[in-house]
Parts: sequence; structure tokens; C-alpha cells
Amino acid sequence: MTSARTALSVNVNKVALLRNSRHLDIPSPVHAARLCLEAGAAGITIHPRPDQRHIRTEDAVQIAELMKHWPQREFNIEGNPFHNLMDLVRRLRPHQCTLVPDSQSQFTSDHGWSLPQDAQRLAPIVAELRQLGVRVSLFMDPQPGAMAAAKALGADRVELYTETYARAWGTDEQTQVLQGFCESALAALAVGLGVNAGHDLNRSNLADFLGAVPAVLEVSIGHALIADALELGYAATVQAYLAAIREASEAAG
Repeated sequence: MTSARTALSVNVNKVALLRNSRHLDIPSPVHAARLCLEAGAAGITIHPRPDQRHIRTEDAVQIAELMKHWPQREFNIEGNPFHNLMDLVRRLRPHQCTLVPDSQSQFTSDHGWSLPQDAQRLAPIVAELRQLGVRVSLFMDPQPGAMAAAKALGADRVELYTETYARAWGTDEQTQVLQGFCESALAALAVGLGVNAGHDLNRSNLADFLGAVPAVLEVSIGHALIADALELGYAATVQAYLAAIREASEAAG
């Protein structure tokens, strides 16, 4: 089951990636963020990396400034706290910081934190974020047994890594894989964690995911949404994703 509270956060990294392929200022990730917010997106996500191959520091600063004009929308900065993330978070104070264990050379995020193994080194980061007033979300694989450890660490939410669901969608494995996500969400809810989700969610598979996994508060979508926007435009694309969220909510009753 889902909830009308499921928020769509648009990741604008791929806009910056296209911009960075030329020595020009187009397309602008800041302008893209504005258009998505105007179309009804509940928030904007960025994932800065040390080599700035996507979002650059100046983009992050400008998007943070943009978000001040949208006080009811949320700014989410995600990334590895042991790279260049924390200086930016201290400076910009986003609503949410999603901690992701990606390596500097990694093509894209492809796994969650290992808990309790990673807990000791994450603990001071989580504590500092909470002192800053920033909501803490941990990028996690769908492993029900790890949710209590995430809560014990001080996280407010987990973001379930949904690539395995995206690969299974439309196959005979879909139901079984979704069951693992359901169990993980229920385990998170049982210990008082909020549940986010993201990675390879798209217009086709989003409604099925939200219709099955309980109480997802936020989905963060970048690659597929920006690809759709190349064909449909930002406004129509955001509206299509919001329609998928509504479809899941209405189906759940």
C-alpha cells in the first residue's frame, strides 16, 4: 500500500552531466530544478561527486538558493560522507542528507551500507547531521534485518535501493523481489524509520512498486525522469510521474 504523502524528488544530476560535455552553461540544472518544482515536484535531489562530473559546487549553491523560494519543497543532497559531501552539507543545510557508500570511481550507486559493519564510522557523521538539523537517510539494500541497526545508528529514514526491483519488474521474479522490499519497509516502520526509495524507478514500474511497498514517503528519480523529459519536456514528465504516484495511491484505496 502507498500513501498520498509519497513525494517525488527529482535528481537533476543528468542535466549537469549533459551540460558538462561542453564549455557552455546549457542545459542548466538550476533551470531544470525550477521547471520541475513549477510542475509539482516535491523536492530536488543532487548527488555531488569529488570529480564534479555531474553537479558542481556552484550548482549546489544555486539550487540551495532556489529552494529558499519554495519553502514547502525539500532539498536532498546525497553522496558519500567520506568524500567531499560534508563540507557542502555544512554550508547549505539541506532538508535531508542521504548517505550513500559509493566509491569515487563508481559509475553509479550500486549497493547500500553494510550494517552493523559500517556503523562505527558512520556514527559521528549521523550525529553531526542531526546536530545541524538535517534529516538523515541511509541508502540501504532491501535487508529487513539491517533496519534495526540503521535506527540504532540514529538515522531518520532509509532509502531502499530499488535496482533489483527494476530488473525484476515485468518478469516472473517481480512478486518475490517486491516481497523482500515489503518486508524491509515493514521492518523499518516497526523500529520507527521512515522509508524512501530510489534507483532505476521509472514511469512504467513506479506505480507497481508504490502499490506494493507500504508507506513510502519519498521516491528520488533522476536518470529515467530526465530521459523522459528529453522527449516530453519537464512539466509533462513530472506530471506523468505524479500520475503514477496517484495511481498507486488510488489502487491502494
